Amino acid sequence: MSEKVESIRNIALVSHGGAGKTSLAEAMLFDAGVINRMGRIAEGNTALDFEPEEIKRTSSISTGFHQVNWKKHAITLIDTPGDQNFFSDTKTCLQAADAAVAVIDAVDGIKVQTEQGWEFLDDFKLPRVIFINKMDRERADFARAFAEAKKMFQPKPIILQLPIGAEAEFKGVVDLITQKAYIYGQDGKGKAAEIPADLKDEVAAEREALIENIAEADDALVERYLEGESLSEEDLKNALRKGTLARTFVPVLCGSSTENIGIDLLMDFMVAAMPSPLDVAPKVGTDPGTKKETERRPDPAAPFSALVVKTITDPYAGRLTIFRVFSGSIGGDGSFYNSTKEVRERYNQLLVILGKEQKPIDGAGPGSIVAVAKLKETGTGDTLCDEANKIVFTPVAPMSTLISYALSAKSKGDEDKVFTSLTRLLEEDSSLRIDRLAETKEIILHGIGQIHIETTVERLKRKFNVEVQLNIPKIPYRETIKKKVRVQGRHKKQTGGHGQFGDCWVQLEPQPRGKGFEYVDAIVGGSIPRQYIPAVEKGIVESAQRGVLAGFPCVDFKATVDDGSFHAVDSSEMAFKIAGSLAFKKAAEQADPVLLEPIMKVTVIAPDEFMGDIMGDLNSRRGRVLGMENAGKNQYINAYVPMSEFQTYAPDLRSMTGGRGIYRMEFSHYDEVPAHIAQKIIEAAAKAKEQ
Repeated sequence: MSEKVESIRNIALVSHGGAGKTSLAEAMLFDAGVINRMGRIAEGNTALDFEPEEIKRTSSISTGFHQVNWKKHAITLIDTPGDQNFFSDTKTCLQAADAAVAVIDAVDGIKVQTEQGWEFLDDFKLPRVIFINKMDRERADFARAFAEAKKMFQPKPIILQLPIGAEAEFKGVVDLITQKAYIYGQDGKGKAAEIPADLKDEVAAEREALIENIAEADDALVERYLEGESLSEEDLKNALRKGTLARTFVPVLCGSSTENIGIDLLMDFMVAAMPSPLDVAPKVGTDPGTKKETERRPDPAAPFSALVVKTITDPYAGRLTIFRVFSGSIGGDGSFYNSTKEVRERYNQLLVILGKEQKPIDGAGPGSIVAVAKLKETGTGDTLCDEANKIVFTPVAPMSTLISYALSAKSKGDEDKVFTSLTRLLEEDSSLRIDRLAETKEIILHGIGQIHIETTVERLKRKFNVEVQLNIPKIPYRETIKKKVRVQGRHKKQTGGHGQFGDCWVQLEPQPRGKGFEYVDAIVGGSIPRQYIPAVEKGIVESAQRGVLAGFPCVDFKATVDDGSFHAVDSSEMAFKIAGSLAFKKAAEQADPVLLEPIMKVTVIAPDEFMGDIMGDLNSRRGRVLGMENAGKNQYINAYVPMSEFQTYAPDLRSMTGGRGIYRMEFSHYDEVPAHIAQKIIEAAAKAKEQ
């Protein structure tokens, strides 16, 4: 069994969108004999981008998994999205990886999402290799792409291969360790050849630099090298593996995924120099009983433990739960314990994932990425384990949502269906959030970007046949008072028979912001009978739900009922409720009513060169900057900004920073709306009331 664990490789492909991750995976599947012709992104026929929304946008919106066998090793490829809108899925699914290929476009170089993906790889401490792709394209430049990587990334990138030719002339690579050239034909197989004469000097110089870099990973090797001893190919390969696993450096390979040049050598590198689950530190979790830290080693005989990294929902086939096994073994069917939800779950079939298809298997051990169908309670981020040896792993938190839309059903009667269908989609995409706001009666969908929201709406229609409209959410304004007043609320109505009579004196006064509503009964001497005093409060509370300025709830005030009168026959709870309501309306009008708006606490993270533009923009949005902090190459700006000014911030920040700025926000408090803006809101509310 240990040989089997040793032969597993879980490799994530990470970069910005369009660098060629999915095409790279496609070429690997072809070279491994899994598929008999390579699909094309533009034609929508690749093995890993199969969702209709991915085919329409010609880019990955969800992480794809596919197992391939290469030279007696089982490699699970984890093809992650490169679009910022879907990057939360990249972060979540990296929990299943032991190493990564960072793909760089030889034409366009390094873009923002590659930078952010690299930071994720640092967070997870994953060994990695850089693959400079698209060497066959016009304007491809290996030296420029490498120089950019060297400038931007740590651990330091080191050249392992040099390209033979470029653009239309690109036909192969030179391996600096073996000192062999590999020339590629139509079949994607490299044939060893002599190093071209015009490259010999460059190869010699780069090989010298490579040996110096590789030797750094092994002290004994450094000594031998400095003493002038020549190092064997075997010495160099062992040190290359050692340095890659220790993240001393990042080897750089190159090729073309669409022309299938250099892909077999990349797969050879994965097998030779990238970690198996046995090379990775034990997975640390918490014992739910003792609350103490505990760990699980990648041992087939250890207690079973796994982490759910992805959930796929299908309205017909049900839910597919994908998880990474960290310790122990499970059979082809059976049960396990979900320690996050504290429930036992049964499964009928264990599956290995092959793109959009799954194949039943009879068991899995440490390092395996497998799936089961139709679990009832389990979701992404949950820990699965042996019930007698419980452990809980802490999953990564999804990325913060940045944009919100109110959803309304296109068809009458579909309102509840919208909410339940969205809840199902949330199982699949943990970076989405939904709220149902009582005060605005809206369903609010929160996502990472515009395309994220639009794709969710498309999936809602395709999977659940629910069509919705996107609207800008209403701002949940509030009203309050600034002055203390005392008024009479009197309700008297005479009809044939019993009349209605309720009379109360109420004092309204402001409370500190955030204190809420307080009701004080100060009646003495029975001027209002006990049984009617709660009715006065009810009238005030109900009336306060629609304030006197623009119909928003009135908050942060104290109401004291201190006097009144009653009629032995005509008084009733209803009459005093109406009297309380009248008292509130009259008092609120006299007590300097003002509008309040929600203020968000915002943190903007961006490189230093954009600080001036960002600060100016925040000021134009009525923001109040609280301070700045330096964090590596980025600056953090903290500010308070009104919610109404921030609804379109995500695309604005993206264009201001070339996609290199991100932000987080959370509700902070309510504050008074400036008079000139309040006037417009009040007028708009009055107009809406007339319609």
